[in-house]
Amino acid sequence: MSLITDHILTWVTFFPLLGSVLLWTIIRRDSHARIFALVVALVDFVLVLYLWFHFDSSRGDDQFVEKVAWLFNGQISYHMGMDGISLVLVMLTAFLGPLVILSTWKAITDRVPEFMAFILFLQTAMLGTFFARDMLLFYVFWEAMLIPMYFLIGIWGGQRRIYAAVKFFIFTMVGSVFMLVGILYLYFQAGSMNLFDFLQVSLGHEAQLWLFAAFFLAFAIKVPVFPLHTWLPDAHVEAPTAGSVVLAGVLLKMGTYGMLRFAMPLFPEGVAYFAPAISILAVIGIIYGALVAMVQPDVKKLVAYSSVSHLGFVVLGLFSLTPLGVAGGIFTMLAHGLSTGALFLLVGVIYERRHTRQISEFGGLAHGMPVYATFFMIATLASVGLPGMAGFIGEFMILFGTFGSETLAHAKLMAILATTGVVLGAIYMLWMYQRVFFGKLANEKNKGLPDLSLREIAVLLPIVIFMFWLGVRPGLILDKVEASVATVLAPLNGGVDTTEEPASHHVRHAEPESGQDHPVFIVRDTENQ
Repeated sequence: MSLITDHILTWVTFFPLLGSVLLWTIIRRDSHARIFALVVALVDFVLVLYLWFHFDSSRGDDQFVEKVAWLFNGQISYHMGMDGISLVLVMLTAFLGPLVILSTWKAITDRVPEFMAFILFLQTAMLGTFFARDMLLFYVFWEAMLIPMYFLIGIWGGQRRIYAAVKFFIFTMVGSVFMLVGILYLYFQAGSMNLFDFLQVSLGHEAQLWLFAAFFLAFAIKVPVFPLHTWLPDAHVEAPTAGSVVLAGVLLKMGTYGMLRFAMPLFPEGVAYFAPAISILAVIGIIYGALVAMVQPDVKKLVAYSSVSHLGFVVLGLFSLTPLGVAGGIFTMLAHGLSTGALFLLVGVIYERRHTRQISEFGGLAHGMPVYATFFMIATLASVGLPGMAGFIGEFMILFGTFGSETLAHAKLMAILATTGVVLGAIYMLWMYQRVFFGKLANEKNKGLPDLSLREIAVLLPIVIFMFWLGVRPGLILDKVEASVATVLAPLNGGVDTTEEPASHHVRHAEPESGQDHPVFIVRDTENQ
């Protein structure tokens, strides 16, 4: 057992890759491939549960650290670690993994072993990105994500799958090249690829601006931040359901995670300089995504544009530079992964039955599919941020944190404008639901459609449970990330991160408020009363 626990991050990361290799080489029957992939994903989830229950929430530094010299006398190392921010996103990744595989049981009938192998390969790349603390290792995992997602869209996608796959690949690759240049520059300054050595490099003002821009561009494309979002609707619409769930649930969060983990602590002067402009783009994305979603005739495309709006909230929360806003951004990453993942699964269910996603083709579905309509309504309400569900907590914290920010220019105006996105979100989601599920069951093709099967309910029910659970017990997540948020924000506040190695940026920045960590405690204490 100690062989596993002593290298738990390695096991969690590479166990799905081992399963992927076996699917490519040995397990070639479709039925065996499905079962094997599901078992691998479940085992990986159990390993992540070990991390969850053995994580010390009082610490803001990395835990379960693994570090081995790799290249150039240890200048490049195999360095893995996990703090509360990584833990939450790793849990989301591992939680969705088995559900995604189970959802494909009947939807994927062609090249099943290869499909499952790509899903597990993608799992490894995503987990490794959250764990990596060596910048070259991070970049390898970051780029590795492109390979399985490219093939998932290009082989098992819709009619325009090649166009969507190539567009996704080119957008992400181009942005990543700029980040690679920035990584290499910092490597020659620090003499190491270690993230904590990067944090000790003293950079001039102009260097920080250029490096922040290079890193931010790569992460902004992945989010995607307006106006770099154009690849997302095509990728979502053409991807198979499993691909859309992983894309919305986890891959988009890679961008916001990268901003929080790397771009913001490494370049505090760049953050101070660009934060107002980035916040404006975030607010534009919130409103633009909602307005464009409102006029979509395709349900899946509507949900895709809703992601542009929701991720705008996350970016706004991060660049509010307040503990409350940042914690709200992390919470919204998780809430969005659950609600939008559920919505894509539900859209996939009706597409399997009708082979269309056009809103005009439906109407009155609640009469013949009441269980399906119920699950869809729950996911819809979670997406619009109904109080008592996970989406409400995150968006409230972001808006409250942004409104109270003293470092962000025009913070109150930003928060007020962003609030319109909440209203617009309720309009386009509920209007879509009304057209699809209410009214007369007029279309003959919709009569006699089977309701959700037990397998489909088994996929959706865990997500629904956590939507409600996190909505009434947000401390489950906030307690895990609180100390880590304070650690990540320390360089931005002119402080020193002493949790593992000092982040000695010798730059001036806005002084933190007295008791700046209190907003996070307020949320936790209120919820526990």
